[in-house]
Amino acid sequence: MEQFATEEQQVEAIKRFWKDNGMAIVLGAVVGLGGLWGWRYYSETQLENKAQASVEYQQAVETLPSQAGLDNVDKFISSHNDSGYASIARFMKVSKLVENNELDQAANTLEEVISTTDDNNLKALAGIQLARIQLEQNNFDQALATLGGLNNDAFSSLIAEIKGDVLAAQGKPDDARMAYTKALENNASNQLVKMKLDNLSVVTGS
Repeated sequence: MEQFATEEQQVEAIKRFWKDNGMAIVLGAVVGLGGLWGWRYYSETQLENKAQASVEYQQAVETLPSQAGLDNVDKFISSHNDSGYASIARFMKVSKLVENNELDQAANTLEEVISTTDDNNLKALAGIQLARIQLEQNNFDQALATLGGLNNDAFSSLIAEIKGDVLAAQGKPDDARMAYTKALENNASNQLVKMKLDNLSVVTGS
């Protein structure tokens, strides 16, 4: 398990995690849920409004690199909080907040996703990201509580892996080993988890 001596190292670790996982998660959610949202929009006969929301979403996230980007995304979320786009916009906001080293705000935004969406996949995605941030901030109990509240078979391997990371950081190698083993049971080809197990054996001499 990585150990970080400074806040800067912690932030860089979160940035790497988001770069490796964040955008793929967001894009996967968009693709996977797009059809569902589209059907709901048809059934609710609100195509014109939803099309406008799509345009406004695109305009808002395109401004994220600018200084006013976060404000624009917040305005969009406030105006379309009852749409699926609001959750995706929050994920994009988190990416920018992590880039800006604003980890507390990033965590708060992920908690908003969890509390506002009814979609179990998005709840799991937000919880995974939130637990990772809490881990790097050394908020171990909070991270375990966040992971414990997730119930989604599609992400069970990743949830177990991050739980192992938390337990390893807490100095609980036996518990971490159990979590990593569970992660491999659900994804036997995960080489990173295998490396983490090997590292535990080196650290503990077992």
